[in-house]
Amino acid sequence: MTAHSTSARFRRTATATVAGLTAIGLLSACGYGSKNEDKPAAAPAAASSSAGGEAKKLSADTVKIGYFANLTHGTPLVGLKEGLIQKELGSTQVKTQIFNAGPAEIEALNAGSIDIGWIGPSPAINGFTKSNGESLKIIGGSASGGVRLVVNPEKIKSVDDLKGKKIATPQIGNTQDVALLSFLNSKGWKVDANSGAGDVSVVRSDNKVTPDAYKSGSIDGAWVPEPTASKLVTLGAKELLNEKSLWPDNKFVITNIIVSQKFLKEHPDVVEAVLRGSVNTNAYIKANPDKAKAAANEAIKEAAGNSLEAAILDPAWADIDFIDDPLASTLQKEADNAVTAGLLKKPNLAGIYDLTLLNKVLKEKSQAAVADAGLGTK
Repeated sequence: MTAHSTSARFRRTATATVAGLTAIGLLSACGYGSKNEDKPAAAPAAASSSAGGEAKKLSADTVKIGYFANLTHGTPLVGLKEGLIQKELGSTQVKTQIFNAGPAEIEALNAGSIDIGWIGPSPAINGFTKSNGESLKIIGGSASGGVRLVVNPEKIKSVDDLKGKKIATPQIGNTQDVALLSFLNSKGWKVDANSGAGDVSVVRSDNKVTPDAYKSGSIDGAWVPEPTASKLVTLGAKELLNEKSLWPDNKFVITNIIVSQKFLKEHPDVVEAVLRGSVNTNAYIKANPDKAKAAANEAIKEAAGNSLEAAILDPAWADIDFIDDPLASTLQKEADNAVTAGLLKKPNLAGIYDLTLLNKVLKEKSQAAVADAGLGTK
């Protein structure tokens, strides 16, 4: 879930560029021990059929889908495991690839190794801006929330106690890192964005090693995504702040759906089918939370080699909202926060969204259309 070479480049750079920030990608969705893997998806429970009883035929024989083996990617985990996405694709075969970090997924999309992917906001911004708006589109939402500031209750009992303490984030410039820097700035504290030194020491720590860092006392808390936050709680940490509380309606983007513009142009019917499967999966998750949680955990075990224990899985799953809305206004705000922190030059995000097919699917289901916050395809 790290990209060490890019992190090092950040530390050598006084002011990061868009590519510099987002090339490190969004670490929030990385799973424990996940790995790159290219394989067919699990067989569907049932395939959609035409009136003649044969599986419907779309314009592509295969669609290659990328995602992370992590709870914030619960939509593809559950949708592929339960056959809900494959069902909408009929005879079009799904092939999956699991990633550890956003930059690798963007590279795979650009190379044609995947067509559609679930990914966080930072690498989506990077892929779009670095290609001058030509590589990808965000076509739907997937998840909101699932990020908390958890701390050692013996050392930190209130926000004021953060001053002088060491707080971890997954990596310099990633979404949680930017959120913490923005929060500290709102409290009037000064922190050098590149070194992490200041009134509060921001320690960049891979989510895999953050629990050990907490146990050793080398950090006093962490602003981290699930399931890392819940893992720290099992070690004695307490929640000081849930990032949801900082956003309107307690919602902010943590996972989006992206597609290569080439694939979108050539196979809109396949993209629409995947989106329909995603919308159906999110509805299934809401209607069957326990079954969906178990399916996601089993998918994580198959992909990463181990599942999450209940003490971590249950609170982590409960803190994530699986939604179809990409929450476009929060993407712009996250980018603006990175600019304010000094990690990013202001990006041009005009045209990053194409929600046409998603809104078509939502209309079919008598659901309200979602907005692109003025950042949609003209």
